[in-house]
Amino acid sequence: MSLNLKKEGLPVFNQFTRFVALLALVLCLSACAVKAPPLYSWQGYQANLDAYFRGTSLNPDAQAQLMEQDLQKMQGSGLAVPPGYHAHLGLLYAERGDLDKFAQQVQIEKTKFPESQGFMDFLLRNFKK
Repeated sequence: MSLNLKKEGLPVFNQFTRFVALLALVLCLSACAVKAPPLYSWQGYQANLDAYFRGTSLNPDAQAQLMEQDLQKMQGSGLAVPPGYHAHLGLLYAERGDLDKFAQQVQIEKTKFPESQGFMDFLLRNFKK
């Protein structure tokens, strides 16, 4: 028994196989190109935090104002505020002596990120003294 492949059927099969392989390759590569949106909008928060801890930051009033502007941009765009943002803004308010705004920002941080509740309660206890 010998294999007799029709000469006219073989090229069509090869073309179809090549087409399917090319299509699969294109689909795989296009799936790799999809970039997921970031979970949080950082704006200038990382730079502010870095400058704050290095001691090269602006005074608390100026830094709080910049963070408030960034917060408005994030909220206006519907983007999520990163963890620690409200807590840091609250600490800036505390440094200015505005303990009401400090407590408000810490409460927002606790609400948005419940895992921070222990530390936020610690901050509230220590700044109210």
